[in-house]
Amino acid sequence: MIGYVRTDNGIAAMITDNRNNDHSIETFINDRVAKWKTGTACHVPVITISTEPGSGGHVIAKIVAEQLNLALYDRDIIRKIADSAHASEAVIASMEQERLSAVEDFISALMDDQYLYRGIYLNHLVKVVSAIASHGKAIIVGRGGNFILPADRCLRIRVIAPMEKRIANVVRKFGVTEEEARQRITHREKARNSFIRQAFNHDARNPQHYDLVLNTGNLTIDECVGGIVGTVVGKKDQS
Repeated sequence: MIGYVRTDNGIAAMITDNRNNDHSIETFINDRVAKWKTGTACHVPVITISTEPGSGGHVIAKIVAEQLNLALYDRDIIRKIADSAHASEAVIASMEQERLSAVEDFISALMDDQYLYRGIYLNHLVKVVSAIASHGKAIIVGRGGNFILPADRCLRIRVIAPMEKRIANVVRKFGVTEEEARQRITHREKARNSFIRQAFNHDARNPQHYDLVLNTGNLTIDECVGGIVGTVVGKKDQS
């Protein structure tokens, strides 16, 4: 799978699955950390987007990132950063020590309450997502971002669609049969929901975990993008 990240010069950088992926991730992170060091304070909230497979959430995230000039971190990029010790260390080191201490307390509390299953990956994941969010101007897709970040520090979006709509989207995008599309959606949805349940003891489908739920069965992609952008602008005006 390909991960897209909008860079400061307006070009979408791509990170693909290949043998040089660790090097690509570390190169990307070094570039981002350098930009963070020279960046200015940002009043645009971090956006987390949780998507049902096949709902069009990734397309929406990419367009919103382009319109608001935000860096886009999809679930694969986040996973690869958390998997890479060097990349994780670089991202985590970019976070202010005071904020890092608060994140470590958060991780400890989750583990004590058995909300977060133990493991180096989850520890890295929480710190990586928190570090990215601390710099602002970012969209984080998947990996439980809305459960990691405080509700008052992000805009939490959920993108859904009826199964028939999602099947049609997958058939059109990947050229598979309807049955293959259904199986692919069911498998990925089960895996994602299981991850959220095991990691954070929450149901990803519960609308109470989101500020805005968009149904692409009733709304076009452009309407969904407009809803997110309008909400961000509204929040910015209120700050």
